[in-house]
Order: sequence, then C-alpha cells, then structure tokens
Amino acid sequence: MRHLVALSDLSSNEIEAILAIAADLKSKFQQGVREPLLPGRMMALVFEKQSLRTRVSFETCMTHLGGGSLMLGDDAGFGKRESIADFTRVLSAMVDVIVVRSKAHSTVEQVAEHATCPVVNGLTDLDHPCQALADLLTVREEFGGLEGKRITWVGDGNNVARSLAVGCAKTGAEFAIAAPEGYQFPKEFVGQLKADCPEALISETDDPHAAVNGAAAIYTDVWASMGQEAEEEQRKRDFADYQVNGRLMAAAPSDAIFLHCLPAKRGQEVTDEVIDSPQSRVVEQAANRMHAQKGVLAWLLGAKS
Repeated sequence: MRHLVALSDLSSNEIEAILAIAADLKSKFQQGVREPLLPGRMMALVFEKQSLRTRVSFETCMTHLGGGSLMLGDDAGFGKRESIADFTRVLSAMVDVIVVRSKAHSTVEQVAEHATCPVVNGLTDLDHPCQALADLLTVREEFGGLEGKRITWVGDGNNVARSLAVGCAKTGAEFAIAAPEGYQFPKEFVGQLKADCPEALISETDDPHAAVNGAAAIYTDVWASMGQEAEEEQRKRDFADYQVNGRLMAAAPSDAIFLHCLPAKRGQEVTDEVIDSPQSRVVEQAANRMHAQKGVLAWLLGAKS
C-alpha cells in the first residue's frame, strides 16, 4: 500500500505514470467520457483548513471515477475528540482513501502511519504534492513536455514552491526561484533534493528579472500564508520588488505562461494585467487539479484505464 504524503515519495517513473493517467482521463473527459475506474470506492476528506479547489476537485474527480466521497470538518472532531491514531484506524476501516488537508505536515504523517488505506496530502505547511502534479501537467500540456523547461518561482520558498522544485527535479524540468534573502529554500532542503536527484537543475537568486530570463513559466503565490499572516505587513515590504507585473513578464520570453495556485491577492504578488492576460493559465491550472488527482487516485488504488 502506498501513500502520497510528499511528492518526494514518488519516483520519476511514478510521477510520469500519474501524469499519463491524468492526461488520458482528461482527454476522455473532454470527449464527454467519465470513465468509472473506481466504482463503489469511498474517499474521506479530512480538512482543517478552508478550501475551494482541493475540495471541489477531489469530490468531483471521485464522482467521475464512479466512487463517492464524504467531507469531514470540525463536526468529526479530528484531533480533538479522540487521538489521531484511533480516528484514523476507524476511518480507514470504512473508506478506501483518505485525503488530509492540514496546517501541520506531521499530522498527515501521523494519519499515514496508522491508516490501513492510502493517504493523500491535500496540503500541509511543508508540501502540496497534488498542486505540483497539476502544475507539471499544465506546463507539459502547454509545451509538449517538461524536459529542459524552466519554471521560475517569484516569491516565498513556501510549501507549493518546495513541491514544485521536487517535481521539476524528478521530471527533468529546471526550477529557478527568485526571493529575498531569508525567504529562499533552507540549505537542508536544497542539499537533500540534490542528493536525491543529482541531475536536478535548481537555481536561487534575489533578482527576479534575471530569474525569468528564458523561463517557460512564471509562477507566484501569496506572500503570507500557512500561519504567517501576522508577518503580512513585514512581508509586503520584503516582497515589494517581487511583484509579477507587466514589466517583469516583459523580461521573460513572449511565449512564457503565468501560473498561480490561487487564491491570489491581486495588486500584491500579481497585477490584474498579468493574471487576466492571454499569457495567464491560472484557470486551466486550477482545473488540472481535478485531472491530476484522478491520476493520483487511480494510481494509488490500482485502477486500470
């Protein structure tokens, strides 16, 4: 039995297998086919944080696959009414897969430790593997492949950035991050990534204009999230020169696309002229959450397309 707690759990071949299933099911979806690969399977969503894209994409994709889902919010008492171990043992005896969206990565690790069914990380403070898979699917669709394509992250080296860096390293894409000092990746993370993927193409700079030069995709996220809201005013000052605007996009190739995992704070990390421009793929990227997660569920549960 496999879990998807972090994208680093997957090999390069496994990521490719998931993306291939996702692309196949997306093609069928666009032809009006919802292939019921998981009839009768039940998915539990355990969410500690608000969600639009993660909840809707998981619930919809499981329905398309022929299964069902149930949402467990505060009323289930997760982490409050009983131990996480007891909660997980009982829940996993009744469902086929558990998706956990938590403030703490250690919570998803605890669920995976005690579950008797696959567990999927729906977002934590350290990792967002399903978002990264949707991002890779989006870039692959746009450019016909990932090998050698540079994805430039402009902003905080947060959970989404870390997952995407791992995904790029495992698929032959280049990852560049432009962030102020103090907001780039921890040295330990970069060291482990290069140890796991010696061929990884990863670079860090504090110059966003240099980082977008030659980029296939420019990606940003909000400047404060996952419990950093108290730092928001300081972060606004620190990231003031890292806004993705028309001037920054002009420094990138004319066919570069813009990505954002959403929700966006328009006028802060990105301007309207960029997020609403013809180069923006944020809606397609969000929609790909559903298709990428179909690939994850079908792969984890051993469905054959």
